[in-house]
Amino acid sequence: MERIGRIIKSISGFYDVLDDENSELIRTRARGNFRKRKIKPLVGDKVKFDSTGDLGYILEILPRENSLVRPPIANIDQAIVVTSAAEPNFSSNLLDKILINIEHNDITPLIYLTKSDLLSEEKYLELKDILAGYHNAGYQVFDDQDSYNDTQVEKLEETFADKVTVFTGQSGAGKSTLLNHIDTELGLATAAISQTLNRGKHTTRQVSLFDIADGLVADTPGFSSIDLMNVTAEELPTLFPEFLQYSGGCQFRGCRHVNEPNCQVKAALEDGKIMHSRYDNYLYFLNEINSYKKRY
Repeated sequence: MERIGRIIKSISGFYDVLDDENSELIRTRARGNFRKRKIKPLVGDKVKFDSTGDLGYILEILPRENSLVRPPIANIDQAIVVTSAAEPNFSSNLLDKILINIEHNDITPLIYLTKSDLLSEEKYLELKDILAGYHNAGYQVFDDQDSYNDTQVEKLEETFADKVTVFTGQSGAGKSTLLNHIDTELGLATAAISQTLNRGKHTTRQVSLFDIADGLVADTPGFSSIDLMNVTAEELPTLFPEFLQYSGGCQFRGCRHVNEPNCQVKAALEDGKIMHSRYDNYLYFLNEINSYKKRY
């Protein structure tokens, strides 16, 4: 009998599928011709499957809204970008790069600050001021000094309902720790930071979706570097939500907001309506994307 469900776990060639109709969990394999056709099911995929015997078979992967390579997951609605205040230190360049990749994949990013208790009061207030700029740009930001307080964690959980949520951000930023505060039964491995590299050790090995607060939540490996290989110079300015607020008023359609006359984004920058760090990172990324073109 043909049914429809979502893959919530992948393990050694088997896929656990949650049936849409009755929430039954069925272990399946992919049909043999998937490999020949170089189709690989991903956690998060909506699939048609057959489950007549003990083991079901995935017959078809339904069209994906989006997918990520790292972590390998499909049909994501939102991404919680866990960014640490210290150990590893806050980097607006890395945060903006992650946000751009998420926006490029049509996923809604939210920013969650961790480890701010390691900062002095003065440094914390400076960082809070920077994050207020992200809030003004249109991002939902969680930046309490006590990162894992119940009120803030509950407020985050309220965003999960009816969505597939991934946690991402640099390694060692505290994604697994945050998930353990959300649901202690997950018992996800957390690891100490490698001080020598100021970089986290990858503690999360496989992607699974967990049923939390009426939504599905994935714990995923972090990364310490990421490139913009799939983003074009034309697309880049559209991935900064605060640029979109003003770009409609630019003299030229497809304005890159660099040297063009009557650019409203640059006018907004001069008026303090756009953060200088965001604009500087934009120029940096534009240069990076143009250098890829030259190389290839």
